Amino acid sequence: MKAKKSEPPRAWQRMLSGRRLDLLDPSPLDIEIDDIAHGLARVARWNGQTLGDHAFSVAQHSLLVEDICLHLKPKFERKWRLAALLHDAAEYVVGDMISPFKAALGLDYNSFEDDLMVAIHRRFGLPPALPAPVKKLIKRADKASAFLEATQLAGFSIEEASRFFTRPTGLSGKAETYQLTPLAAHKAQAEFLARFDQLK
Repeated sequence: MKAKKSEPPRAWQRMLSGRRLDLLDPSPLDIEIDDIAHGLARVARWNGQTLGDHAFSVAQHSLLVEDICLHLKPKFERKWRLAALLHDAAEYVVGDMISPFKAALGLDYNSFEDDLMVAIHRRFGLPPALPAPVKKLIKRADKASAFLEATQLAGFSIEEASRFFTRPTGLSGKAETYQLTPLAAHKAQAEFLARFDQLK
């Protein structure tokens, strides 16, 4: 009797919206903001090694980065603020793998994440590649957010965080006013969606 040919490994993920996202060839048509918000609100920053009753989610981190961008550049265009909000959107599929683990594995995830981000950008009317100044500002805000999270939630001292992360500059004292409180997933999800609705 002839053996059945084994099926190729499944390379798509079923989302709660019912969409099936092909991870190797993601289509903008299979990307929904509700799936992104749901996923990011349940992905923990710092592998969950943070203070509080809830994880500090990627959804909250994304909101913080967008807010810092606006503080650094008050006239930051709305579409670029949307790009800031979505800067880690690929993590609703791939999770938030911390940098030390990526380094230990020696694998390059950039290509995979880049393809997914291109599909996400196209889905929401953003260019596949962001202009260099926009990308630079978002990265600066991302690093500032990491510093604040590290020192307030992840147990880093100011001195230690200054060695590993960029200490925030240009926040005009606002760095001290950010009080990070991890939210329950459903609240983080609701805040992320509300901000998206304001920016889209």
